[in-house]
Amino acid sequence: MDIRRESAETLRNKCSACFRQYNKMEHLVEHMKVSYHSVHEPKCGTCRKHCRSFESLREHLIGPLPKVECARVFSVRGCSICLNIFDSQAAARYHRSACQYSRAAPILMFLFSCGLVSQMPKSSTGGRTVAMACKMVGGGSDGSVDLCARVCLIGEDETVIFQTYVKPTAPVTNYRYEVTGIRPEYLRDAIPLKLVQRRIQDILCNGEPLWKIRPRSYGRARILVGHGVEQDLERLGLEYPTFMIRDTAKYPPLMKTSKLSNTLKYLAQAYLGYDVHTGIQDPYEDCVAAMRLYIRMRTQAHLRDYASGSGEVQNNYPAWRQRELERMSPEELLALSASDYYCWCLDP
Repeated sequence: MDIRRESAETLRNKCSACFRQYNKMEHLVEHMKVSYHSVHEPKCGTCRKHCRSFESLREHLIGPLPKVECARVFSVRGCSICLNIFDSQAAARYHRSACQYSRAAPILMFLFSCGLVSQMPKSSTGGRTVAMACKMVGGGSDGSVDLCARVCLIGEDETVIFQTYVKPTAPVTNYRYEVTGIRPEYLRDAIPLKLVQRRIQDILCNGEPLWKIRPRSYGRARILVGHGVEQDLERLGLEYPTFMIRDTAKYPPLMKTSKLSNTLKYLAQAYLGYDVHTGIQDPYEDCVAAMRLYIRMRTQAHLRDYASGSGEVQNNYPAWRQRELERMSPEELLALSASDYYCWCLDP
């Protein structure tokens, strides 16, 4: 009798998100305070378990030790790229063909990388979001100092807004040709960094004064997407508000289970279905991959609840609410909980 009562009590103290069980309700409350579960987390389409990242969800479905029933359903009706589960095998098969992207490599990019054209023409206004990527050459005595030598910005339609070689501000000691494809003659008549800074700032602010840009009130300013984009901004000597940056290297759902960043090469292969960085790296290709990842994350079918997905609400409830929280059901605790990061599904 006591065993049955204890089992029922433990079941009542089961987290509705990650399914962990606790002996006491107060332990579940403490778990909810630090776990930051919300409707914005990746979820298993079969058992509805919440996972901290898509990498964790992938392990749950097709990892070395997957959940048996979920893995069985996923193998028949699941998509290995977006990790969604569909109503039928036919629906899953139809979806997979549309879910996988093809590698983007316009002929103009090839001509640019060969130095046959010195500057890409402006061909897009960018919309509300732009992606940026840079390629660095090496400076300093050992060639380890990163110097921006090439930059590319594209719009949501994957057409180029701005791309050019950049004249380094210090002597180049290592062109890193195997990775960048950059030769000395490409930088001989390159645009000075000051002019590149001004051009990029104009594209990002889009006529909006930098000091006027506020969270949830961007005005005409554009969201900046990239992979390791803060490092690119630093090398370009530019500043841009953190709340306007969407970095695929630091977005929690796209990070490893160890909370370390994944490479863009891995993210493109796992979540877009094609390979990048197979030879000389093209900043246009990096821009396209980052933009596609961003759009895929932004279009997740989440409840568009700003309070639970803004990252602004902390689960540090006052001590006087402890009794009230312990009387709540696990489902009510989950509804009260909020994520500790800004979910891109909230972007306009």
